[in-house]
Parts: sequence; structure tokens; C-alpha cells
Amino acid sequence: MAGAASFMILKIQLLQNFVKIANSGCGAVKIDPKENGPMTDQMSGERNGAMRETDDVPQPKPEAAPADRWNAETAVFVERFAAELIDAGLQPTAARVFSCLLADDEGALSSAELVRRLKISPAAISGAVRYLGQVHLVSRERQPGTRRELYRVHHNVWYEAMANRDALLNRWISTLQEGLPALGPDTPAGERISETVEYLLFLRSELDGVLDRWRALRRSQGHLDPEERPRQDPDG
Repeated sequence: MAGAASFMILKIQLLQNFVKIANSGCGAVKIDPKENGPMTDQMSGERNGAMRETDDVPQPKPEAAPADRWNAETAVFVERFAAELIDAGLQPTAARVFSCLLADDEGALSSAELVRRLKISPAAISGAVRYLGQVHLVSRERQPGTRRELYRVHHNVWYEAMANRDALLNRWISTLQEGLPALGPDTPAGERISETVEYLLFLRSELDGVLDRWRALRRSQGHLDPEERPRQDPDG
């Protein structure tokens, strides 16, 4: 209480000095140490003591920011895998975006983060994500309560991509079968189309078995899909 009262008295004395200077028309403020004398010395000592006490108290260390896993080594991997995808026929920008998402811990990045990592324009990102969404490799999602949109590659992306090939195979088979009468079943072109239909029918039937065996293998290794995992109680 004594320190607070001393501080208030000093503020009043300083204000009085300003009033004197304003009335006299002078420019700079000058405090007479003899006028404020013991009070100024007391406040100075209290201030210095408080500073020393603060220095003696251990200060909490600031929390470390989460490490950015994006580094030169990761960037090299992303570009190498993207090159493999491009050689397999994937559109170049889409290959780089998909590879970048695949290498992220969360499997989800915003457009700004992809721009920063891949050094390409937002328009290029948008076009690549639209293509990747059409082939079921990437999905869009919005963070609750924000306008921030994320592009996500799911943990079972290869399974999802293969599973969605079933609808594509059905469309191909239907179109080829409809075009067969126009070519003639006994012509070289007709025979080629017929063999293609047979192969696609075989592939569709085998694909179901492959996916079932993959799920069984993952379960035997103790891996479950997110929808199969037991839900955690948020309160406990």
C-alpha cells in the first residue's frame, strides 16, 4: 500500500510540473530532484527492487511451435513419386498435389499450403484437385467454424480408388456392348471389342475378390478402418 501511495504522489507532482511549464510557455519538462527528492529516490528504489525480484523468478519457457515436416528431403521424395505417377499417365500438377498430400502427416492441406510447398499457382491447385476428386483420390472438406477449405487424401486411398473403378468398368462394358452390333461380331474390330468386354467382365469379378482379401489381410494385421474403430468417449 505504501508503494502504491508513493507512486500516486509522484504522479501528482509530475502533473504539477507540467502545469507550471505550460503556464510559463517553456518547452521541455524538467523535474527538480531537490523538489521531489526523497520521494523520487524511494520510487526508484522500489522499481529497481521489483525488477530484481522479477529477474529471480524462473520464467516459463515458450511452447515450441510444431515442427514443419516439410523439408528438402521430403520435397525430393514428393517430386520423385510424382514423376512416377506422371509416367503412369497422371496429369503432372495432379500428380504433384497428390504426392504432396500423401506425404503429409495429416493427409490434408489447404490451397495456400500446397502453393507454398509446390511453388505453383492457386488456379493450378484448383484444377488438380478437381481432377483428383473425379478419380476418387482426393476429397474436399471445410474445417468447422471456419471458411478454410482442406484437400484430403484418405488413409485407404488406394482401396477407395479401386473400389470406385467398378462403376467405371460398368460404363465401359455397357458402351462397348452397345457398339458391338454396329461393328459386326465377326469382323476383326468386332472380335477385338468382344475380347475387351470379356476381359473387363473378368476384371470386375476379380476386383471384388481382391478388395475382400485386402480387407481380410489388414484385419489380420490388427488394422481397422476409421469407421470400424471403437469410438473414444470425449469425456473420459
